[in-house]
Amino acid sequence: MPRIQIHTEINAKVEIVFDLSRSIDLHKISTVHTNEEAIAGKIEGLIGLNESVTWRAKHLGIYQQLSSKITAYKRPHYFVDEMQKGIFKSFKHQHLFTVENHRTIMTDIFDYTAPLGILGKIADQIFLKKYMTRLLQKRNQVIKEFAESERWKEVIPIE
Repeated sequence: MPRIQIHTEINAKVEIVFDLSRSIDLHKISTVHTNEEAIAGKIEGLIGLNESVTWRAKHLGIYQQLSSKITAYKRPHYFVDEMQKGIFKSFKHQHLFTVENHRTIMTDIFDYTAPLGILGKIADQIFLKKYMTRLLQKRNQVIKEFAESERWKEVIPIE
């Protein structure tokens, strides 16, 4: 099973970074280039334990739908979303948050299995892993930009 692991250092409180990472609204902003739209389940706000969302998006030139569910959650340390239905054979995305030297370290661990058996394995080696890595890095850059400015207030309700 292929794994993508990304560490992003963010100069912001861990609670802000955690909530931005589970914000449906910020996800839409960070994936505007793929026309992602939440069409079922939790379609706005902050997603939580046992909640699911179905996304419609254009990836690699093809519109597709993907449903995922939050299967583990401990604010502000981690949450896990797992594919329920979609183009992948499976995926599990762990979101981990730690604090080091007054900065938040956000770690993504994305384990997945491509569809189509051996053809999927070939596609993964040629382009899929690179595509998914860039998608996650772009998303993390948007999270970082919002967290390190006052823009986080645009997508996280102030309690």
